[in-house]
Amino acid sequence: MQPGDQMRAQSAPGSHEEPVGSGTVPADVRGDLKQDAPLAKLVWFKTGGAADWLFEPADLDDLTTFLSDLEPGTPVMGLGLGSNLIIRDGGVPGVVVRLGKPFSTVEVKRDNVVECGGGAPGILVASTARDAGIAGMEFLRGIPGTVGGFVRMNGGAYGREVADILVDCDVVLPDGNCVTIPVSDLDYSYRHSRLTEGAIVVAARFKGEPGDPEAIGAEMDRIAEERENSQPLRTKTGGSTFKNPAGGKAWQLVDEAGCRGLTMGGAQVSEKHTNFLINTGDATSSDIEGLGEEVRRRVSEKTGVALEWEIKRVGRP
Repeated sequence: MQPGDQMRAQSAPGSHEEPVGSGTVPADVRGDLKQDAPLAKLVWFKTGGAADWLFEPADLDDLTTFLSDLEPGTPVMGLGLGSNLIIRDGGVPGVVVRLGKPFSTVEVKRDNVVECGGGAPGILVASTARDAGIAGMEFLRGIPGTVGGFVRMNGGAYGREVADILVDCDVVLPDGNCVTIPVSDLDYSYRHSRLTEGAIVVAARFKGEPGDPEAIGAEMDRIAEERENSQPLRTKTGGSTFKNPAGGKAWQLVDEAGCRGLTMGGAQVSEKHTNFLINTGDATSSDIEGLGEEVRRRVSEKTGVALEWEIKRVGRP
């Protein structure tokens, strides 16, 4: 998927627009465009309101055309597997873009490079690399998200992060332009990149090194087992809640502040891993976010450390 090879289609004659918030959204698309689309079922917490509009583009041309025709200033947000995300109860303004099957391909290229669509899950990337005898991407097995999400936030696990393997990525900007950005221009830091709000990662290329498929598979199995044993994977959760502070572990600070098992409404700090919040069944997003803020308050009061959210919180309260 090379942006230079893509020709952006022009809107068909007679195309029309539908209102979205204070602006309009093009209705002449080939993908799936829904108004007032519930998002709770698409995120791991299973809470939150609806998107003003939810767009699942048919392909790259469909996405770039849609965004280029969108009224300037309309909020745009990409949505992957919804693992590190709180959708607030009032829903998300503007357009939520979800990359489906057309953006989920993973292909092995020469020189131990794996090219991935922005909608490809980490486990598929790691498995494809394993089968091709490419080492260095095993940690992606432990990231419950898609390429678009963990490239944006420099996702990491088990001692490695995306910055270690990324070559470059293809990004569609909010105005519909598609650009290729090398890793050196992303200014990666811990769980952060310079990508602007509304920019959607549609493809990325990762580079590994030659390895033994059996050894790679064994490392992936180890990662899977460790996650199963240490994290509340069978619950409605959002993954790691807070960033690890310099020289410390977020879960340890939460535990020391007496927050293990702490509840607010239907939300609870996991007994199994204290850097995870869970929906016990009837939580609202307000419960979950409020509990997170209470944990931050208690940790600050106990230790003086101001924990930073790792989970992204979006939408209207």
